[in-house]
Amino acid sequence: MRELSAGGLVLDDAVTPRQGLLIAHRLRHGRLAWTLPKGHVEQGESKEAAAVREVREETGVTARVLRPLGVLDYWFVAEGRRIHKFVHHFVMVDPTGDLSTADAEVEEVGWFDLEALVGRVHHRDEKALIGRLDEVLGRAAS
Repeated sequence: MRELSAGGLVLDDAVTPRQGLLIAHRLRHGRLAWTLPKGHVEQGESKEAAAVREVREETGVTARVLRPLGVLDYWFVAEGRRIHKFVHHFVMVDPTGDLSTADAEVEEVGWFDLEALVGRVHHRDEKALIGRLDEVLGRAAS
């Protein structure tokens, strides 16, 4: 079985140094894990529209998709079924709105300097995506 999700790295270029938006949720064993916001693509919805919606639902922030950041895929088992999940991540900009933890799955939401972002993110594959940001944006590495 396949699942499709979308989300992204929201950038706030209006502050110096530049910041990125993360969410935190509890893992099964109780540890707090910081991740990029993401969620399921609904039937008939584009990946970009799902990314904007999921970011808004999970953080309270509305942002615009700038460009693709990358696709992560992994396998897991749920309810006795083996699932291959694909998560499309986008670079998102022009954030508006106030941070919110209204989503039941989200415990904390926060802006973090990009320099510290990779160290805070829980999943190794998301760390690698964030590490590609300058390349994706066509900037020289800082």
